[in-house]
Amino acid sequence: MLKKDRLPKDVSFNQTEMKDEHRWGSYGAHDPAIIKDDDYYYVFSTDTGGKDSFKPGLQIRKSRDLINWEFVGRALKGGVPKGAQAWTGAKGLWAPEVVKMNNRYYLYYAASQFGKTQSYIGVATSDQIEGPYQDEGLVYKSVEGEPGPNAIDPNITFTPDGRVFLVFGSFFDGLYVSEVNRETGKFIEAGPGTLIARRGKAADRAIEGPYIVYHPIFEYYYLFVSYDSLFSNYNIRVARSKSITGPYLDYNGLEMTDINTDHFQVGMKLLGGYRFEQSDGWVAPGHNSILKDDQEYYICHHIREAENKHHHYLHIRKVLWSDEGWPLISPERFAGEDNATVRAKELLGEWELIDIDPNNNEQDLSYRIHATEPKDRSYFIDKKTNNTCKFKVNDQVLDGVVSVGWDWENWKETIVFAGYNHEGHVTIGKKLST
Repeated sequence: MLKKDRLPKDVSFNQTEMKDEHRWGSYGAHDPAIIKDDDYYYVFSTDTGGKDSFKPGLQIRKSRDLINWEFVGRALKGGVPKGAQAWTGAKGLWAPEVVKMNNRYYLYYAASQFGKTQSYIGVATSDQIEGPYQDEGLVYKSVEGEPGPNAIDPNITFTPDGRVFLVFGSFFDGLYVSEVNRETGKFIEAGPGTLIARRGKAADRAIEGPYIVYHPIFEYYYLFVSYDSLFSNYNIRVARSKSITGPYLDYNGLEMTDINTDHFQVGMKLLGGYRFEQSDGWVAPGHNSILKDDQEYYICHHIREAENKHHHYLHIRKVLWSDEGWPLISPERFAGEDNATVRAKELLGEWELIDIDPNNNEQDLSYRIHATEPKDRSYFIDKKTNNTCKFKVNDQVLDGVVSVGWDWENWKETIVFAGYNHEGHVTIGKKLST
């Protein structure tokens, strides 16, 4: 059983309380980058806050359980480094990334102004995860009005043979990946590297927040990206490749550089705004990072209140892997659940499902089904792997995964599901009753 006394209940935003950053918990995290260091999990995130609480330097939070978060402070005590400030005029820093190399911590940061491409990615280093960090200067910068990627949203990926790559970019000319010297933390070759994803003008070129993770069992590199507007219809998509430099293909074999196909159809959409019963739901999930902790994978992203999009929070969810090697996102936040096997008879009963519509810019809404005996083909468990399963819903078969989870809307333990149909359209859900 999950220990519900450890779980923080969602509470209404209180303007007075939120002036004290040490009471924020998961509130205020934006563009979160997650890393585990010894007994703690750390999240570094973009400089945010109102006029009374905005401070530059990149926020740091830590947690022992991925559930309860403590505000630590800021990584760069001096705020925006001089080189980045001089190039961009930025008042704060965006979209950090932190990794451990050579027994040191490398903190990548981005400086820019909203809607501009006069941008700067730099790197700082420290002997300790919480800092202080010493600025090491420029990694890559972009020039306003010139072609090429926008120099924000850095992410580091390690290949199985020990090479290091940085993927970056936002809107404009797309996402690029370039190899990094693991001693200096900077590019081996001048220039932006290789284009791996983009969107056309019909989509306002709205793609950003790249994150690449390698899965050693499936032997694929997985590229997670965020589509559309961070304030309203942000959504998380994925594609994969056998090579870190691409091409990255989605479930239907479409390349992430394809700007001729309908722009809603490229990239497997894993999560967008949604609403279960008994809640207002959430909107604009995105700019994720991925944590591999032993054999478990977790996705870390920010998300906004549906009723007030100015209020954004950190969410951690388990990644559920299909037997075809596609990552799926749990419909509920992580609450300390383990990988207990779900028995077939436990699937009988009422379920609340949500279809993740690749064309929908609003919240995806839930509907109910009743799972019956296997002879009726409403569901069955595929015993080749513990919790791999198939649901038959509305005459379509969904390949997916079930797991123990926590129903945050109804405040009880449940079983969650994530799967997809033959077109790669995702459905998520949770069991309500027997």
